Amino acid sequence: MLQQCLPDDSRVWFPVRDGNATALSIFDRHYSARRAHVRRQAQFIGPGEKLPMLTADAGALFVWRKFIDDADDGTGRRQTGVNCAVFRREQGLPASALIRAADVIADEEWPDEQRHYTYVNASKVRSVNPGYCFLMAGWQRCGVTKGGLLILERIRIGAWTREAVESRQA
Repeated sequence: MLQQCLPDDSRVWFPVRDGNATALSIFDRHYSARRAHVRRQAQFIGPGEKLPMLTADAGALFVWRKFIDDADDGTGRRQTGVNCAVFRREQGLPASALIRAADVIADEEWPDEQRHYTYVNASKVRSVNPGYCFLMAGWQRCGVTKGGLLILERIRIGAWTREAVESRQA
């Protein structure tokens, strides 16, 4: 299924710099963007290792971030792995296909990390099934933060390659 959704070159995401005007514009329409403050700088991702990406048609933004995360799942455990800090799809390929393609890139960028995770604010999304696109991409629910955000994760088993991901979806 993923193979059918991706263009021939299988590379739908293209890295950009933190502060890229197009990425910033898409981020400003994401529910997590803080609209109440005056932006002093164009950078919007925060500290740590980061990989902001846009699709070629600028229809979607995905931001991977690796940092020390102090949010916990209510048991006192900190979140570890690579964090999907922002995902916003406005047009183009199905969201789940975009997420799977972004997973492949994160696996290449951080080969020693076995876990990808994200937070979803169920009260801020219009879906009756918050995080549905991540679930369709093979992620699963794994908890709720003290602040009430859903925690979704994808655990990598073994060394996945782009070909392995595509063959699993076929």
